[in-house]
Amino acid sequence: MKNEYTQRTVRLIGQEKVDILAEKTVLIFGLGGVGSYVVEALARAGVGTLILVDGDVFDPSNINRQLGATVDTIGCYKTEVMAARARTINPDITVRSQYLFYQPAKDEGYIAGSGADYIVDAIDTISSKIGIVEEAYHAGIPVISSMGAGNKLHPELFELAEIEKTSVCPMAKVMRRELKKRNVRHIKVVYSKEAPRPIQVPDDAVHPSPGSISFVPSVCGLIIAGAVVRDLTGLP
Repeated sequence: MKNEYTQRTVRLIGQEKVDILAEKTVLIFGLGGVGSYVVEALARAGVGTLILVDGDVFDPSNINRQLGATVDTIGCYKTEVMAARARTINPDITVRSQYLFYQPAKDEGYIAGSGADYIVDAIDTISSKIGIVEEAYHAGIPVISSMGAGNKLHPELFELAEIEKTSVCPMAKVMRRELKKRNVRHIKVVYSKEAPRPIQVPDDAVHPSPGSISFVPSVCGLIIAGAVVRDLTGLP
């Protein structure tokens, strides 16, 4: 099975690179609209070990954009659904999953002790994003972070850049400022130059969630996965 499922990948990047990916471990925080597509792409690319971290279950509002969300998975742990999906892609993959909302103060040392070769931050909470990036940075583990994918309609406007070179994205603005305070530099992110669209909600809505659609966060996740694979294999 393994030789069959990687044959097209071998034709593109060579057997040596495929063998390298099979020995790598990637830790993904967040399995929503962005993170679920990161998991999918890395599993199909042949990464040997995935660590999946998320503290949520699927609900009906996730179905429009999250890979693991269907009418059959409502109420199921995102970690378990995506782990099972990865194993149906590659039965030889190792998947470790943990039901966890990462909190920097409470979970300090989690990343450093994970054994991961690469960290993906695909969560929404700013304080936790900063904590993930900062801990990975000081642990010497490469990390890539997704910026805001909500309230956007143009996936073609996503870019891969260092955090210092970002613009327009409100989340990236906060991350730039906070990481600079912490002297954390040159972190890779995927962000969009599209200005967020106004949310269309009832006037009496309290703390409405961002709007989103199937083809935007998925593209952000696939760009992240591509960067991870190239970095792990030394490809340009």
